Amino acid sequence: MKNAAKKAVIYCRVSSPEQVKNGHGLSSQETRCREFARHKKLEVVEVFSEEGISGSLIDRPAITRMLDYLRQNKNEEIVVIIDDISRLARGVKAHLELRIAIRDAGGVLQSPSIEFGEDSDSQLVENLLASVSQHQRQKNAEQVKNRMRARLMNGYWILCPPRGYKMEKRGTHGKMLVRDEPLASIVQQALEGFASDRFSTPVEVKKYLEEQPVFPKDRKGEVHMQRVLDMLNRQLYSGYYDYPEWNIGLTKGQHEPIISFETYRRIQDKLHGRAKAPTRLDISHDFPLRGFVTCDCCGVPMKSCWTKGRNGKYPYYLCQTKGCEHYGKSIKRDYLEDEFAMLLKDITPSDSMVEMVDDMIGKLSHLKAGDVVEQRRELQHQIDLIEKKVEQFLDRIAVADSTILITSYERQIKNLEEQRVVLQEKMQNCGEFDKAVDETARTAFRFFAKPYQLWVSGDITTKRLVLKATFARPLAYDRKEGYRTAALSLPFSLLREFSDTKSGLVP
Repeated sequence: MKNAAKKAVIYCRVSSPEQVKNGHGLSSQETRCREFARHKKLEVVEVFSEEGISGSLIDRPAITRMLDYLRQNKNEEIVVIIDDISRLARGVKAHLELRIAIRDAGGVLQSPSIEFGEDSDSQLVENLLASVSQHQRQKNAEQVKNRMRARLMNGYWILCPPRGYKMEKRGTHGKMLVRDEPLASIVQQALEGFASDRFSTPVEVKKYLEEQPVFPKDRKGEVHMQRVLDMLNRQLYSGYYDYPEWNIGLTKGQHEPIISFETYRRIQDKLHGRAKAPTRLDISHDFPLRGFVTCDCCGVPMKSCWTKGRNGKYPYYLCQTKGCEHYGKSIKRDYLEDEFAMLLKDITPSDSMVEMVDDMIGKLSHLKAGDVVEQRRELQHQIDLIEKKVEQFLDRIAVADSTILITSYERQIKNLEEQRVVLQEKMQNCGEFDKAVDETARTAFRFFAKPYQLWVSGDITTKRLVLKATFARPLAYDRKEGYRTAALSLPFSLLREFSDTKSGLVP
């Protein structure tokens, strides 16, 4: 009677997802291992495959299952067949640890590429091959890093694209960042809105993003605050980036920017400069004037509430400052808000003034575009001064022996380079009639032309924007005499002064 064939298992591994996708790695390894098993008269009972797993790792799912199988059948001395020593591990330490683990589990390692033995010569060859395998892995990693670094230096972003961008093949450029609509436009509105104070705080940016149906949210339908902060700090949206980990300084990208670098700088100044009061959490659709209308007697912002009556609930504003003459005395919401609406009507510019200012905006835009030579000369002069300062700091770094000084000089150089980028952007656009800027100016004036309509038809965000843009400070309200003289914002103040001679405001 013939002896039963000795049992064997096959271990295969590929580290590249492309190899898994194309099917070039695992099947060819298994075929060669099965051919070796037939030659050795071994019966293959199991195949353990690892897909897209690095050889530098020791804890791998298939390796763990294989070791468990070997331990369960320890008395049978099962042969473990690998196609090549690099398939087991790509590092000397990992190879030795796995080699010992297989031996302790009762397995015997074999391969068509190398003869494993316990004598000194066999172990020398084995260790040399493991070292070569580790060197190849490290060399491959270096080559990949160098190619990626060169790609970054040439202006092509190679990491995960942020919201508003996607990777797409574009002709000779290969894969590059392109705008991902409609997300790109939403991100643009959020960033430019924060830079221009349309949104005072990141909280307001968060609320705006949550109101956009197509913007990705979590299971609760919310946008996490950290995502908002990451977005506001993303230099990539400006068409520039740096990558200090690979010693890549400020680099102009090949992709289309979502915002200008100047806008990005304004965002950073706002985030890391002057502090902003947090958005009030007690503002609701029911009481848009809460926190903005103050009691004329004590100067404290009025509160709001609903009271229960026979036929339902009724909304009121009231002063809750103890010691105030009007403490606890309520004013019907509709009465107070109707008076406010009439106040907005009184400061609304007439149609003739709207038309005249709109025409002035158009003329000023073209005049600004016409004065090109002097603008370019001044911008170039500022760029030259910055370049001289950069050279001076570089000279100081060359002779400095203090780490603190060198770090300080490098920080100042980075700041100067950012200023230079802003000036270069301005110089590039100098003399061109910017339709977007012209339209923005006209849109802003259209807002000032109809605050009453926006207040009546807008949501709570629009109403709060009307309050901030129309008035310089909160409105004082007297229970008997109504609203006190309002302190208007600069645009409305100028319109009122101008209308005193031109009769431009609605009486």
